[in-house]
Amino acid sequence: MNKKILEILEFGRLTNQLKALAITAPAKQRAEELLPSGDFNKVQKQLDQTFALASILRVEGQLPLTDFADVRPSTKRLGVKANLNAKELGNLLLVLTLANDINSFIETVNDNDSINIDAIDDILDQLDVPVTLFRELKKSLDYDGEVLDSASSALARLRHDMRSNEEEIKNKMEGYTKGNSSKYLSEGIVTIRDDRYVIPVKQEYRGKFGGVVHDQSASGQTLFIEPEAVLNLNNRQQNLLAQERQEIHRVLRNLSDLAREEITPLNQIASALTELDFLQAKAKLAKKMKATQPKLTKDHSLNLLKARHPLIDPEKVVPNDIRLGSDFDTMLITGPNTGGKTITLKTAGLLQLMAQSGLFIPAEEGSKVGVFKQVYADIGDEQSIEQSLSTFSSHINDIVDIMKNVNEETLVLIDEIGAGTDPEEGASLAISILDFLRKKDAKIMVTTHYPELKLYGYNRERTTNASMEFDLKTLSPTYRLQIGIPGHSNAFAIARRLGMREDVVKNAQGLMKDTDSGINKMIERLNEQTKAATSARNRLETSLDRSQKLEEKLQEALDWYNQRVQKQLDFAQERANEVVAKRRKKADKIIQELENQQKNGALIQENKIIDAKGQLNKLQRQADNLAHNKVLQREKRRHRVSVGDKVKVLSYGQTGIITKKLTEHEYEVQMGIIKVKVSDRDVEKIESKNTQKKQSPVRATSGTLRRNNAHSELDLRGQRYEEAMTNLDRYIDSVLLAGLEYVTIIHGIGTGAIRKGVWQYLRSSNHVKSFNYAPANEGGNGATIVRLK
Repeated sequence: MNKKILEILEFGRLTNQLKALAITAPAKQRAEELLPSGDFNKVQKQLDQTFALASILRVEGQLPLTDFADVRPSTKRLGVKANLNAKELGNLLLVLTLANDINSFIETVNDNDSINIDAIDDILDQLDVPVTLFRELKKSLDYDGEVLDSASSALARLRHDMRSNEEEIKNKMEGYTKGNSSKYLSEGIVTIRDDRYVIPVKQEYRGKFGGVVHDQSASGQTLFIEPEAVLNLNNRQQNLLAQERQEIHRVLRNLSDLAREEITPLNQIASALTELDFLQAKAKLAKKMKATQPKLTKDHSLNLLKARHPLIDPEKVVPNDIRLGSDFDTMLITGPNTGGKTITLKTAGLLQLMAQSGLFIPAEEGSKVGVFKQVYADIGDEQSIEQSLSTFSSHINDIVDIMKNVNEETLVLIDEIGAGTDPEEGASLAISILDFLRKKDAKIMVTTHYPELKLYGYNRERTTNASMEFDLKTLSPTYRLQIGIPGHSNAFAIARRLGMREDVVKNAQGLMKDTDSGINKMIERLNEQTKAATSARNRLETSLDRSQKLEEKLQEALDWYNQRVQKQLDFAQERANEVVAKRRKKADKIIQELENQQKNGALIQENKIIDAKGQLNKLQRQADNLAHNKVLQREKRRHRVSVGDKVKVLSYGQTGIITKKLTEHEYEVQMGIIKVKVSDRDVEKIESKNTQKKQSPVRATSGTLRRNNAHSELDLRGQRYEEAMTNLDRYIDSVLLAGLEYVTIIHGIGTGAIRKGVWQYLRSSNHVKSFNYAPANEGGNGATIVRLK
């Protein structure tokens, strides 16, 4: 795309707005460098990605992103075997933390069926966090690059010793600052000089203190003395500090070595975070502008519905429908100055550039744009008479450049074509230029004052006139585009309304050429017809809007009715189950009483047997009546299954596939690697869906079972939620087969999402006897001990 069009249409003002909405420095740079693309597939993908982030922003809110420094200089240094400093490693930690947070956030997004984010899957795939590096960085540093005590046991011990030694030094120093010697001090404080603890002694009392003078005040009135009593303690502190520096250096070297093995993932993660921030900025801009995603056309046509110029105050801008390329390829816009002709050209051009940059456009839903290889514009401000020659020359130079490169994949915008010279010659030149551009099959929009071009719009194929509406009552432009009708200056009407003598106006009208007068009368008739058509269309749109609102209300009523019916069905099923349970319990009680009497050798009287049989027959009839109940029949159909069906086994709370029918009411179900025998009442058919949510990709760097301790541990840290739950399910199957009684699930602490999922799974499993957090020395709240049945 040529750079000049970006300047003419002020594309840079848009990218500045986009830059301000980005969070990270790399994404702001991406916004600055944004350029339109002429590749159809690339543009479509960019728009789909913007749509994905706009959907997330609308439903779930912003991504959990904060600013981070560019990691590429650090990864380059790693590539040449250099070690990183603590600040650089702290930035790597921040990048990995952001990636991990976004992975968790996306798990929530994936649970929402109303959001489709397939377009950014390739970006999300790059957020594969190296688990070991992330764990070690998090243990060793904070985001500012401060090395933590937990970085190593040696460092923790050294810092403990340093704190103890420091406390002893301060205690001794307080003997000077708070005791009898305090009167010899300039201030009752302890300070540090050359990394050694000192006290500020008045110069005249130097002899009262032994020790070493390390510094003095600018006036020389205060000496900073290290008392003899703390010399050894200060020496020990210096020694501990030196050991601390060595240990920190060792820690940073080891972390750099770990990071060196993950250069590619680190660069990919930083790139993905930048791209997500950049796309989110696009989504924010769309929300700010109330913009919509345009549909792309392959025939290089555009149909902008209620298009608004994005750089004009939203409260003042007038929306316009702008179309080109379907019914006509050339549009000639005429009308008075300051009527909005130039803004209309700029609106069409700028919205086209926005769409081809993957940005939503400020227009109504259903707007369409083509994808042009080039967009050219010759749009300049009005200049004075003294500058007319230079204006015309510049104007022609621009058009000459356009004519050299124009083809069927080009959109051409020209403001005041042929202006700046003799009107008759300018009009002829304009017609000739338009004929040339049309032969090249370009899509063309031009503005003009020449009456000759109004006729051009009628006698050329696939060419139309358009004009900017003018309100004769208020003598002001409405800035509304009218396609199909040429405009005129309305000079006579304006003069008459402003009080010009009628004889002067009529004389002027008589001086006009017959052809010009005929054109103006034709324009007036077309204006009247257009207003009538517009009024009829508005009435139809109002009627359609009422119909749509009525349809929405009817749908709401239908939904309410269906929900009410379902509640009644659920209630009927619950009551039926209660009745059956009570009858069965009563029948069991009767049978138990008879059996007990029989066991005790008691003689059962015939009338009791008859009475018991009567009660059992009555219960059977009631059960039969329930069996024929329509509500229950409908419920039973949920349990009608066959081989190959996907079912939920209610007693286990797990899903599986029916592999074999054993008897009339029993089936064999495969759940993972376990096969179980169940009754038809214990299974519920799961209806298949045409579309299923796309699962997060399984990463090779995680999800493996730990091999030590005979598979008695499962490590889920660093995994996405769905991946962790799948691995947990498989693991429980395997340890059941292995006959293990106790196992440990390591889920970490983090955001708590994985832990909650693990505990929810364990509660619902019939194979788990009990579970609780591990002891503090075995993981604490970051792990769960499970006892299996």
